[in-house]
Amino acid sequence: MAPALVFRRAAQDRGSLLVTEDQRNTIIVACIYVVAILVLWNIPILKQVLYPFKLLTVGFHEFSHAFVGLLTCAKIESIELDPDEGGATRMRGGISFFTLPAGYLGSSLIGAILIACGFDERASKVASIVVAVFFLMMLWWARRNWLTWLLIIVMAGLFVLFWLVESSVALRYFVLFLGVMNCLYSVWDICDDLIFRKVNESDASAFARLVGCCPSQVWGVVWFLISVAFFVGGVLVGIVLLKTPVSEQKADDFLRVPT
Repeated sequence: MAPALVFRRAAQDRGSLLVTEDQRNTIIVACIYVVAILVLWNIPILKQVLYPFKLLTVGFHEFSHAFVGLLTCAKIESIELDPDEGGATRMRGGISFFTLPAGYLGSSLIGAILIACGFDERASKVASIVVAVFFLMMLWWARRNWLTWLLIIVMAGLFVLFWLVESSVALRYFVLFLGVMNCLYSVWDICDDLIFRKVNESDASAFARLVGCCPSQVWGVVWFLISVAFFVGGVLVGIVLLKTPVSEQKADDFLRVPT
């Protein structure tokens, strides 16, 4: 098929829910990720493989608190991660109505964006650059927390390694994995902390006290539904907007690094 005809067809398909062959393969890989994560999650020894990626999700959770706090004129004092997959963001000021739900919803949104970018190699590279900026901001806010430094150094190393793999195809699947992992962990965290009430104090309980109209479980359900919508939305955005065939992505890649 002539290149002009391929481009015309891709342009006509963009904005539709018609799934291309490359997109179908990406969705299959994402489904494999979901199954693998759920299996590893429940195997005592193997679940340690997911540990650094769980910590990364916690990091995105705390970063989201801090970033929204920054947007609402808060002074960010610190971000901390702990080995038990917990975290804390300390800030002064800001608007609690926005900063409290930002952790769960922000990490879910980041996951959805990474899933969408996982449909396209060029978008994955742009996403990795944006994530690198996030990492630098987190390092500044968490400069006294050794675990955050270690996590970011390891993840930055993986991004660089996968970028340098031939055609950066590994980077695209790595970004896709981080998106799926982030969304799944965020959704599970909301259910575990807010709906099943496995913790006594949470962002939702503080938000419920602030608003004063509904119990924390209600807000947990609301945030759960929003997080699921982000998850689905990430897939749909990838299908609708990122339809360029993989072969053309490689030919037109303005961020290509010789490997």
